[in-house]
Amino acid sequence: MTGDAGGGAVLLPALLAAQRRRLAEAGIDTASLDIRLLAGRVLGVDAAGLLAHDGPLGAAAAADITAMVDRRLAGEPVARILGDWEFWGLPFVLSPATLVPRPDTETLVEAVLDLVRGGAVPGAGPDGAGLTVVDLGTGSGAILVALLSELGAAEGLGVDLSEEALSTARLNAARNGVAGRSLFCRGSWLDAVTGPFSLVVSNPPYIESADIDGLAPEVARHDPRLALDGGADGLDAYRVIAAGAAARLVPGGVLALEIGWRQAVTVTEILADAGFAAITVRRDLAGHDRVVIGRRR
Repeated sequence: MTGDAGGGAVLLPALLAAQRRRLAEAGIDTASLDIRLLAGRVLGVDAAGLLAHDGPLGAAAAADITAMVDRRLAGEPVARILGDWEFWGLPFVLSPATLVPRPDTETLVEAVLDLVRGGAVPGAGPDGAGLTVVDLGTGSGAILVALLSELGAAEGLGVDLSEEALSTARLNAARNGVAGRSLFCRGSWLDAVTGPFSLVVSNPPYIESADIDGLAPEVARHDPRLALDGGADGLDAYRVIAAGAAARLVPGGVLALEIGWRQAVTVTEILADAGFAAITVRRDLAGHDRVVIGRRR
C-alpha cells in the first residue's frame, strides 16, 4: 500500500498489515508497536480494541493512519507524531522544546524516591513533607511531575531556559494533578534561585557537540539541541550545576544527576571537586551507569 489510502473503505487488519510491512521493510525494528500506537490514536482504541475491530474502516481514518506512517518513514519518532508520551505511567504532552521522556530517566526517579523514603534527604519525610524538589532543565516536567506524583506532601520547582518548555511543563503538572504543588521559572540552571534546598535533580544535556549530528535521525533532527548539547566534552552543564548546587544545598543536601553511560568517573570527579562527598553511582536496567548522586559536605 502506498501513501494513498484510496477512496473507499478497507478492512482494518489488511491496512495494519500493509502499513506494518512498510515500516519493517524500511528497517524500523518497532514496526508492530509503532503501527499499533499510531492506528490506536486515530481510532481512539487500545491494542485490544484494534484486535476487536475487524470490520471496514472509513477512508478518512485510513488516510490518517497512512499519513502518520508516512511521517514515521520520514524519520519522525512516534512520540512526536502523537504529540505526547508516557513516563512513569503518567501522560506527558510534548513540544518542540522538550525531549521525549525516556525509560533510562526513570532510574533517576527511582533513585531519588529511594533516598527520600529512606530518610536520606535532610528535612524530608518519607512522603516528601518538608521537601522542595528542584529540577534543573525541567523540559516537559517529567522528572518533577513523576516525583511529586509519588511524594504527595512534597513541593517542586522546575527551572528551564525555554519559555516553551516551561509552558509545556506547567500543562503536564496540571494534567497529572500536581500543579498546586509545583512552580516553574525561567533561568539558567541555578542562577534564578537562591535556596537553600535539600534536593536538586537534573537530566542535563550530556552529548558532545561534535557527536550530535551523528545521532539517530529521530534524535538529531527532532530533539531540541539545547537539551542535547553538553559542550565539547559533554560535561559543561555538570560543572555549572555542581558549582551552583554546592552553594545552594543545605549541609548533607543531595544532588542527583542523570549521566551518559560512560560519564560516571568524570562526573564523580566534578562533584568531588565542587565539595560533594559520599558520591554513588546508580545503574539502569541495562546495567549502564546512569545516575550520579552526591551530598554536600
